[in-house]
Amino acid sequence: MNSVKDEISKIIGINYDTVHEKINFKIINSVKEDGYTRQLVSFDSIDDMVSAYLLIPDVVDKNPAVLINHQHNGERHLGKSEVCGLAGNPLQAFGQTLAKKGFVVLAPDSICFEDRRKNGHGIIPLSGDGDFLQHYNEMCYSILQGETLMKKVLSDAMNCITLLSRLDFVDNKSIGTLGHSYGGNTVLFLSALDRRISFSCASGSACTYKNRILNNVGIEMASVIPGFIQRYDIDDLVRCIAPRHLLIVSADNDKYSADADFIVEQARPSYEGHHAGSNLRHMKYSGGHALTKERFDFIVEWVIKKGKKM
Repeated sequence: MNSVKDEISKIIGINYDTVHEKINFKIINSVKEDGYTRQLVSFDSIDDMVSAYLLIPDVVDKNPAVLINHQHNGERHLGKSEVCGLAGNPLQAFGQTLAKKGFVVLAPDSICFEDRRKNGHGIIPLSGDGDFLQHYNEMCYSILQGETLMKKVLSDAMNCITLLSRLDFVDNKSIGTLGHSYGGNTVLFLSALDRRISFSCASGSACTYKNRILNNVGIEMASVIPGFIQRYDIDDLVRCIAPRHLLIVSADNDKYSADADFIVEQARPSYEGHHAGSNLRHMKYSGGHALTKERFDFIVEWVIKKGKKM
């Protein structure tokens, strides 16, 4: 699948020369929490400063690590703070939960979210359509320059993986990533292209472009990749992830994971070809798009099992 991976990288515009070999980050502040320390850090990613929370367990000795990609939910004022339990929906707070279980966690703001908004910072939304317009403009500017917003999202995420892999107290053979919705979509693209990732969980995001178009379902701005579906779709990303561990979480009334069954069925032979059929798992629940306590708990349990087993 290397040729497919390389072709997808080319379509998106990913140039691996732009992925830093080492990330020098600055600690802005540090707060001691129960079982871990939360550091607010910033680092350069292709001439742009990324703001993130780095959660470090009290006991460190080659710990597993996880990159958490936040959701969208039309709330661009929430990014890293939500997945670290500081704001928003508690059922998105994977960061603090996993840090207490011994995982080193990196939770960045994606471009145009929380502290990476040009006209707003923190967890206060801009008035009117300000947050939306900033995001929309960022997409348009990228396309006009012959690039994609996905290129920026994935380049930032790859640099996050570099940051984690270079920490002395992280086991770089046990680095994973997870996310729900927009975050889950980032997981699928990132895991397909970055083989340093050994386990991944994508929730509420397994839906092909073809299914979205057929059913008039919206497409997130970073996923607008000119020409992509002329040759590829989401099931091709999952094939590229094989044979590494992947958990896909879907729901029967979630339009954003509407054909997860089809995606898994199409990708299954790639896993079986590696004699790793059990490494691809699909959990389908009753209900809609939003995470439930049942789904949250299962994802946490699965990540702990895979991260500490690697």
